[in-house]
Amino acid sequence: MKILITGGTGFIGRELMKHFTTYDVVLLTRNIQRAKEALKHIDHGNIHYISSLSELLDLNGFDAVINLAGEPIVDRRWSRKQKEVICNSRWETTEKIVDLIHASAQPPSVFISGSAVGYYGNQESHPFDESLHVNQPKFPHLVCSTWEQIAKRARTDTTRVCLLRTGIVLKADGGAMKKMLPPYRLGLGGPIGSGQQYMPWIHIQDMIRGILYLLKTPHAHGEFNLCAPHPVTNKHFSKQLAKSLKRPHFLFTPKWVLKLALGESSVLLFDSARAKPKKLTELGFQFNFSRLEPALKNLLHHSQ
Repeated sequence: MKILITGGTGFIGRELMKHFTTYDVVLLTRNIQRAKEALKHIDHGNIHYISSLSELLDLNGFDAVINLAGEPIVDRRWSRKQKEVICNSRWETTEKIVDLIHASAQPPSVFISGSAVGYYGNQESHPFDESLHVNQPKFPHLVCSTWEQIAKRARTDTTRVCLLRTGIVLKADGGAMKKMLPPYRLGLGGPIGSGQQYMPWIHIQDMIRGILYLLKTPHAHGEFNLCAPHPVTNKHFSKQLAKSLKRPHFLFTPKWVLKLALGESSVLLFDSARAKPKKLTELGFQFNFSRLEPALKNLLHHSQ
């Protein structure tokens, strides 16, 4: 199998690349030397690095495209300039891939492109699945909905499109969990605000398995919630994490403190999304970690 992948050195991409050692991979990266260093333990001479999609005239000969590229949405305050960086890093890359697919006489059979549960915005405590259609002015929805609409343009009779509406991906040495663990290990962890907002989480192992499942399931197409079947409130998550670490759980962070510190981006912490992975489970996918407690135990055990 020949695959074009963007974002292959990112948080999810690095884990995914471990499963592509027997494939012919073309990796788009802004810094080829840094990418080679990051992937040297899994590069068996099967990875070809490119720094621009302009190096490709079409995608003839490629079996699949996996598009995970994008500026991290939570690392900086959302200034006007940062919003432009977040949007352009997703939209422009996706547009170029779509153009390459349409320029191909024999295009890839599948295009898997990133998105996030931020598409749904705040849905309070109501459970929902991929059938929920949302139209709202909040920035996360704008980013995701535009990103998805661009990716959908690649859909033809020969190319199916799968959109990854990703939840909070749990991995002890990366992402949100890496930032959370130090204060929790010091006994300083606690819920955010009221803690009643739902967190659609997913174990990194199931995240990767889900992508691979969509890659290899010919009838899979459309939007997919990449999150465990049992989302939990922030308060429950916080309490379970403290319990797994055998630490006290009595502090909390007031909402106004984070609003002051993070500005508009604080909506990512307070919006409630009780998302269910209905389409993925209906396809027959089975989660290794459908509930939080065993997921945390597994992640913390392997981090020690």
